[in-house]
Amino acid sequence: MYDLTPPPRRTKAPVFLIAAALVVFVALCAVATFGFVSLLQPATARPATANPQFVRAVTTPPTPRPQIIVQAPPDGVDYESAVLRNVYEQNNRAVVNITVWMDHPPIDSESTLPVPLPDNNNGELLPLVNGSGFVWDAEGHIVTNFHVVEGGQRFQVTFYDGATALAEVVGRDEDSDLAVLKIDPDGFDLAPVKIGAMEDVYVGMRVAAIGNPFGLQGTLTSGIVSAIGRTIPSRGSFSIPDSIQTDAAINPGNSGGPLFNERGEVIGVNAQIRSEVRANSGVGFAIPIAIVARVVPSLIENGKYEHSYMGISGVTFSPICSEEQGIDKQQRGFIVERVLPGTPAARAGLRGSTRPLQTAYAALCPDAKGGDFVIAVDGQPVTTFDDILIYLARNTSPGMTITLTVLRNGDLLDVPLTLAARPR
Repeated sequence: MYDLTPPPRRTKAPVFLIAAALVVFVALCAVATFGFVSLLQPATARPATANPQFVRAVTTPPTPRPQIIVQAPPDGVDYESAVLRNVYEQNNRAVVNITVWMDHPPIDSESTLPVPLPDNNNGELLPLVNGSGFVWDAEGHIVTNFHVVEGGQRFQVTFYDGATALAEVVGRDEDSDLAVLKIDPDGFDLAPVKIGAMEDVYVGMRVAAIGNPFGLQGTLTSGIVSAIGRTIPSRGSFSIPDSIQTDAAINPGNSGGPLFNERGEVIGVNAQIRSEVRANSGVGFAIPIAIVARVVPSLIENGKYEHSYMGISGVTFSPICSEEQGIDKQQRGFIVERVLPGTPAARAGLRGSTRPLQTAYAALCPDAKGGDFVIAVDGQPVTTFDDILIYLARNTSPGMTITLTVLRNGDLLDVPLTLAARPR
């Protein structure tokens, strides 16, 4: 027996639901794809949205700080050793030993050679001073200290490989403690040093000195710049401003040698140590390259150098002297203590201190008041008396006119002053 009742009719709803789901899925994929692509577009290409802050946050993320990676040399040498090795390999050829022959021991001798002075040397010259120097140019000019060659009659230059040459002094300047020797360059493979810039020198900078301490040729010592702007005595009547203090070992025999930065550039000429036993105590001084670069070319060309001269003495102003001097405590500069007659300062009308001063701080304040209070030179502020010395040494020559800004009896004045050469 067969059942002829037709089967129940199937609904198409599931099919429609599946199709609808597929449409929604495709649409969502399209939206998601469009949004992702749009996020990759640059900010200038993106259309405006209702939330510009969000757009800026997404399209202009903060720039990450660059990573500093210090790589050790391929052979595993640490960075500091690699720097010092590089400085030495580049410059040892340029550093020379200078032996000075004379007939009598010099005053404040830096002698490092064990040569006894006989009672009667029969007029023969003896090698009594040992110092350092360095090759300035390919023409055979050697830079050293004035006090190394002072009093010498014969000069011997010895290179790193033992080759020697006789030299003559072509220029010397006692006020900067610099001198230039000249050898015949024929037959020598001269390697001049590279010159640095004083503007790049800072406290904490890694430095290296190459010289001949105690006659030990080609000696490298290293340290840092301990201070800048030091004023040190010269062999003349004036001081050397802007000098570099270093804790690199400087000993007798190092005088005249170069002080290098870590790029192997000369930033100073080693000149002095401060020690009770004439040996390194961690306080050495170098003549700054700013002075060396001005003096040496003039010594080569003219045999001398003319320093700028004003003809004043001054005292750095301290706020503790404010009431006695009648100067506001916030001011900075220096007080003109004395104007020498017949000098550029006198001709310019600068005024020195004239009225006796009674103060409980006599050790800190000038002995008199009424002098001009200098606060700037050529528009550049000065804080200490040394600042004017540094400015003159770095930027001026005799014959130039500078402008001093001074406070005088409460009035602010610009005083033009034409510089002269230092008297000898």
